Parts: sequence; C-alpha cells; structure tokens
Amino acid sequence: MGSRGEKEQLVAGIKEKIEKAKSVVIADYRGITVKEFTGLRAQMRKENVELKVYKNTLAKIAAEQSGVENLDEYLVGPTVWAFSMEDPTAGAKIVKEFARTHPNLVMKGGVLDKKGFGAKEAVALADLPSREALLGQVAGLLQAPITGLVRVLQGPINKFGYALEDYRKAQEKSA
Repeated sequence: MGSRGEKEQLVAGIKEKIEKAKSVVIADYRGITVKEFTGLRAQMRKENVELKVYKNTLAKIAAEQSGVENLDEYLVGPTVWAFSMEDPTAGAKIVKEFARTHPNLVMKGGVLDKKGFGAKEAVALADLPSREALLGQVAGLLQAPITGLVRVLQGPINKFGYALEDYRKAQEKSA
C-alpha cells in the first residue's frame, strides 16, 4: 500500500462513505470476473449505489471510527462494499438479484443505523419494498379512509337530493 498518511486518508474516505450512506451491504466476490463486476457496478450506479473494494483491515478501522459495531466477523476474505446513498434497500436488492445468476457473489452482511448485521438481515433488507413503494402504500392507506369518508358524507346528501326531487314531483302532480 502507500504511506501511513495515504492509509489514514483512505480510512477517512471509507468512514465518510459509511456515515453518509443510508445502508451498506458487504459481499464476498470471489470468482466474479472483471466483466461481471463491471456490469454489477453499472447496475449499482443507476440506483445511486457506490461499489468499492477495500482492504479489510482499513475498512475495520473506518467502521470502528464510525461507531459501527458487530462488523469484524464479516470482514474476512475478498469483500466488496455497496453504499446505498438514497434508497436503503437498493444495494441489497441489486446484490441479491445479481447473486441469482452469479452464485459466487455472496452477501456477508452490512450496516444500517451504525449497526452491523449478517447475511440473513441483508437478505431481509433486500426483500423490503423500496422507499417509493412504501410511500405509495402509505399514500394508499391514507387515501382509503378519505374515500370512504366522502362516500359516507355523500350518502345523506344524495338521500336529501332524492327526497327533494320526490317532493318536487309530488308538488307538480298536485298542481
């Protein structure tokens, strides 16, 4: 590697990415070709996810400096980091989907709210709906009671309108 100053600068950069990211997924990429890795990186870029490979020792130091706990056991062997900068589920979803056709890419764990987690939690994160989907679901839930309320309020108004119309017709007949 380089000098101590270069290493410190690299650790500071990793620490900054960990702190800025909405979530981080780490995976073992043994056996992934350069071409496959380039394709994965392109998919990540479309979703504003940064894909980086760091020395595990430097990444451990950066994680500790960021206050991330329980990550050491996942930083063994070749490790790629996926930093989701907008949607916390994006990196996990892409890694999980890519791993279906490239079984050499194996989720090890990740970071969410300064807490390290394992592969099982990383898969669970991938299975969550995206932020946009969740917002759509919440909007639907909020809209449903309003629609129901409008229908309930329209009922008496409609009945009143029908009664008025019946009264008008009765008046015409009697006149």
